[in-house]
Amino acid sequence: MSEQSPQTRAVRAGINTDAAHGAVVPPIYVSTTYAFDAFDSPGQYDYSRAGNPTRTTLADAVADLEGGAGGVITASGMAAVTVPVLALLPPGGTLLAPFDCYGGSWRLFDALERTGRLTLRLADFSDAAGAIAEIGDDVDLVWLETPSNPLLRVTDIAAVSTAAHAAGALVVADNTFATPVVQRPLALGADVVVHSATKYLNGHSDVVAGAIVAADAERLTSLAWWANTLGVTGGALDSYLTLRGLRTLHLRMAQAQRNAAAVVDLLVGHPAVTAVHYPGLAGHPQHQLATRQQDGFGAIVTFDVGSAAAVRALVEGLACFCLAESLGGVESLVSHPATMTHASMPEDIRAAAGITDGMLRLSLGVEDPADLVADLKAGLDRALVLR
Repeated sequence: MSEQSPQTRAVRAGINTDAAHGAVVPPIYVSTTYAFDAFDSPGQYDYSRAGNPTRTTLADAVADLEGGAGGVITASGMAAVTVPVLALLPPGGTLLAPFDCYGGSWRLFDALERTGRLTLRLADFSDAAGAIAEIGDDVDLVWLETPSNPLLRVTDIAAVSTAAHAAGALVVADNTFATPVVQRPLALGADVVVHSATKYLNGHSDVVAGAIVAADAERLTSLAWWANTLGVTGGALDSYLTLRGLRTLHLRMAQAQRNAAAVVDLLVGHPAVTAVHYPGLAGHPQHQLATRQQDGFGAIVTFDVGSAAAVRALVEGLACFCLAESLGGVESLVSHPATMTHASMPEDIRAAAGITDGMLRLSLGVEDPADLVADLKAGLDRALVLR
């Protein structure tokens, strides 16, 4: 039998593995502790912070989709960001990160620099030559976020990884926006992949979780040790729910990307819109790179309506988009980065990253595209009055 497709493997992860009762769906193991086989002889699991069967099933499934040696499931996406930084950076080491990364990641990196844990340098990774020029022998860890949040800039993962490894640095790629359905950074040279599993992997806005996948077993052991030591491993119920969501990831991403394409068609032709950021557009600066590196363009669309007043007019009255943080659920969301996801960034850093007061980020869900387009068009018409 030929190797099964990623879609099949995601659906079948953990299915029909219950040896006790033959349950088709794997059970939730909520026990905090496990009996030793004998004195001084623990079994595979002894304490749930260190290891949990439900969490292991999810970690294996995500690692399989990403093509890694194994995975670690954490209690949040930010925990998944924190663990590699602490595990892979030497004390006082240099972290090279995107100047336009997620606000929560920037806040963590900035806080660790202010407390002396690391030296933070920022670069525009959408400019491959410029970013590579920043990777010197003093850089210990290169952090990638591609497509970036919220500008959807795309990084050449293979080129940057090659340069980083030549300089003796490791590469971590945040693959939350793309998911392994669209992009697999380990195959392009990254050493570690992280996810906010809260988003697409779970897909139903009812779990807060993270995932880390390592390309090799030795690094996986270090990451798992740090997650256990910090106490940031994920819970059994959250792992179960995320695994359930993972089974429909391919279906959800397919519909969400179709919806994104329909919305982009509306945005590029509407007079209220001053800019549209989406890798699927031929005019996107990294469109060719995204076409080569990704298996699709994702389901996040960012656009600008020129002012905060126009933003307010647009979002007040939407029926098919919730004004809310997060992304990647079956329901469509709209967020205002300047006052929501990137509010922790100082205004000058937001401006340097290109995040304006008139910018909105859409996370397309799986609703009927005609309803989404009609709802958004009405909002854009309201915004146009205030242009």
